[in-house]
Amino acid sequence: MLPSALSTACCLLSVAFATAFQPSPTFAPPQPRPKATDGASGTALRVFGKMFEEEGPLGKGITVGMVQVALQANDRGSSSVFGMMEKAARNAGETEPELAEMANEVCISLLRKSDEWIGACSQSQWFSEKDAGKAESFYNELSNKEASKFEKDYIPGAGSDEKAGGPTQVVVSLVIEIQGDNTKFEGAGFSLSGTKEVLSSIAADCLVDEGYCMNAVEIFWTPSESTEVLSKTDLIVDFPELIDL
Repeated sequence: MLPSALSTACCLLSVAFATAFQPSPTFAPPQPRPKATDGASGTALRVFGKMFEEEGPLGKGITVGMVQVALQANDRGSSSVFGMMEKAARNAGETEPELAEMANEVCISLLRKSDEWIGACSQSQWFSEKDAGKAESFYNELSNKEASKFEKDYIPGAGSDEKAGGPTQVVVSLVIEIQGDNTKFEGAGFSLSGTKEVLSSIAADCLVDEGYCMNAVEIFWTPSESTEVLSKTDLIVDFPELIDL
């Protein structure tokens, strides 16, 4: 069953891409580079390529990343993670600064709920400013993967010990495209401190340059319906990347 228009507004916040980096007219055309044959040479080429990138407030190029946090929610009131996400949805604007503030608010909300964390994970990929199209494609790939999960209902079966609308596990996903290479995405899920560092880095960097360093952001959470319950089995099947905390 697809979410209703109202529930979609609550469980998915999105923004169209802002204008991506434009190549500087003073740059010389890129020279051919040798083909990478292994991980070490690939890393060397990326480092070499960054030498010719224009420096911005958050470093060079574009970074697309995603961080996911799973929580154990014992209620669904205004102070719960559900209430916090719904508040973010209601207050979301459309300009880059407004969307950056929304991303900051969600990260801070998750940090305040760190005692409810049960798992997390993250990934990211760096792109040269001349590969803005590839960055957008990767961003869409991450977003579409998460959006596809919202066609599934998490309704407890007749023989389940779980009660509809009762305590549940929750997964919050942030998909972000941000300018530069300084934002930390690696490390969520390996430790509480590492997960806090990732969320803190995103929360701080999305407000740099009054929020104009943020190119795009989407925020998902599930379950989105008040009757749904996300079980440990659902978590393993639908979010296998999550690492237990």
